[in-house]
Amino acid sequence: MMGKTRKTSALLAASLLALSAGPALAQDKVIHAGTLIDGISRQTRSNVSILIDGDRIMSVVDGFQSPEGVAIIDLSGSTVLPGFIDCHDHITGGDARRDRMGGTAEKQVFESMRNMRATLAGGFTTIRDVGGNIDVLRALKQGFDDGQVIGPRLFVAGYSIVPTGGHGDPFNRLDSGWSRSDDSLTLPVISGVYEARKAVRTMQKRGADLIKITVTGGVASTNTDVNIQTMSDPEITSVVDTAHMLGMKVAAHAHGKPGIDAAVRDGVDSIEHGTYSDAETYRLMKEHGTFMVPTLFAGLEIAEETRKNPDRFSPDVVWKAQNVTPTMKANAVNAWEAGVKIALGTDQLGYRPHGENAFEFQYMVEAGIPAMDAIIAGTSNAAELLGAEEDVGAIRAGRFADIVAVDGNPLTDITVLHTVGFVMQGGTVFKQDGHMTVAK
Repeated sequence: MMGKTRKTSALLAASLLALSAGPALAQDKVIHAGTLIDGISRQTRSNVSILIDGDRIMSVVDGFQSPEGVAIIDLSGSTVLPGFIDCHDHITGGDARRDRMGGTAEKQVFESMRNMRATLAGGFTTIRDVGGNIDVLRALKQGFDDGQVIGPRLFVAGYSIVPTGGHGDPFNRLDSGWSRSDDSLTLPVISGVYEARKAVRTMQKRGADLIKITVTGGVASTNTDVNIQTMSDPEITSVVDTAHMLGMKVAAHAHGKPGIDAAVRDGVDSIEHGTYSDAETYRLMKEHGTFMVPTLFAGLEIAEETRKNPDRFSPDVVWKAQNVTPTMKANAVNAWEAGVKIALGTDQLGYRPHGENAFEFQYMVEAGIPAMDAIIAGTSNAAELLGAEEDVGAIRAGRFADIVAVDGNPLTDITVLHTVGFVMQGGTVFKQDGHMTVAK
């Protein structure tokens, strides 16, 4: 897992030496940014140079510097931002994942590679995947690390840890006369603190970077009530204590207030959805430093899909999609107004094409969150939730050179983030003038 170990004292020393001796000593690329939103400051900067050495940013300085022998990337007519971060994605989402009879893990890999490329093209250079086949995700992550897979950096939870009969239990409403031999047999469905603790250790052993739990029912799962807490406090505490001991964070799927409040008190690091939160919930979240990931994209996605194709879903899922998801927008702005830290997450379910993650910025602004706060939610706040704030989420010295650019001003028209014209990840340009390239 990326972390503070990547940002070494040697890098800082080299950056300081280069700045004191002149900008041409170490950097190999310079970006001329017309307008800079750095992901941390609430103020923009105009006409700055971003000096890059290898995969890291060396410095950000005023004026357009053009050192001899250094490649210049001219974004002087664009707004430049950090690479975006989606803290609640499902990169394996798509036809193969939904096809329980024919969607093999091998097919998921191919679909996921396409999803990853589209997500990177949309400006998202890092994602946190909070629910999917751990073997597929581990292969994708290894492929990215080896330079074989183009896409965002991955922080993966793998399979969600779910209570027996709760949201995500693959045997819900399954005819007992049928047997299964797919990956459902290895899913961490738990009852009791011992099974909870073992599930965390098992997911860590299989390659997970973080843990995802389902504390209440879900919109997209049949026979689960979103308002009922389905994982007990001792089970949640067992998960959290074990995960934190192993250096892993815990994301909690929770819609109903009882489950949300319990998960916050029990020490989870983020609440995913948080639909029926209230003032007391927000006070608890601020007290415990818990992040809210509102996932407005998924709410709109499932509501739209159940309207268009109601026969694909059980009646209770259709009802929940039409009646629960509208409340998610109110929660997002209420949490922001209360001072809860917001991290961007889409929870893309694969009904709409991957790569449209930036619509979450628009939905947050439409809900009432200011554009700059929405951008910070998808950059430095998201990086903090990942525990990778010294690597990603900001255009600052020492961070990875994950940089995107758009035409126009997203502070006055957030929809310009839908059309990212330039994408750099780790100092490598993957998209320029609106076209993807695989150049290394």
